[in-house]
Amino acid sequence: MINVMDKLNEIKIIPVIAMNSAADAAPLADALVAGGLPCAEITFRTAAGADAVKVMADRGDILVGAGTVLKVDQVKLAVDNGASFIVSPGFNPKVVKYCVDNGISITPGCSNPTDLEMALDFNLKVVKFFPAEAFGGLKTLKAMSAPYNMLRFIPTGGISPGNILDYLRFDKIVACGGSWMVKSDLINGGKFDEIKELTTEAVALLDNL
Repeated sequence: MINVMDKLNEIKIIPVIAMNSAADAAPLADALVAGGLPCAEITFRTAAGADAVKVMADRGDILVGAGTVLKVDQVKLAVDNGASFIVSPGFNPKVVKYCVDNGISITPGCSNPTDLEMALDFNLKVVKFFPAEAFGGLKTLKAMSAPYNMLRFIPTGGISPGNILDYLRFDKIVACGGSWMVKSDLINGGKFDEIKELTTEAVALLDNL
């Protein structure tokens, strides 16, 4: 069985994607894989989320997770459609408990020490730091993580080509979530060649780590 966190740590950049049509999932996956980033977090903010997860997961060459998961029913739907990991914007104990009890990889959103202590209660090793930049960015994360050095983080929110390397150089960070290479207007406009180029450029940044 794949260790999701190890795989995300290898990939280091998680494209966070909101899709309005599942028909775009296949060409988008093609662009991400061709650009060297075989990973996608498909948010459940849109009705197309579950179907898009299935289209990508069925390929077998891309690690697919579901984001913006707010309820246990959404976890079940995501996993039924092939999601390998679950991401939530906040810490919902019911969602986290269901995932932990069923061996489903989850990174709940945490933004303060209380959230981190709840994560420890559930024996989580990795959490999402969200919204990263709005909550003080790397400076806040370093200060907050100091008493909880057993935890590692996936910062998401405001991550860009200009700051991602600063985050990734911090040894408590597994990977970063970002949407700049998969913005909705590019997807909706069918600009998959541009997405491939932006993805290639994002991956090239990692050479500077």
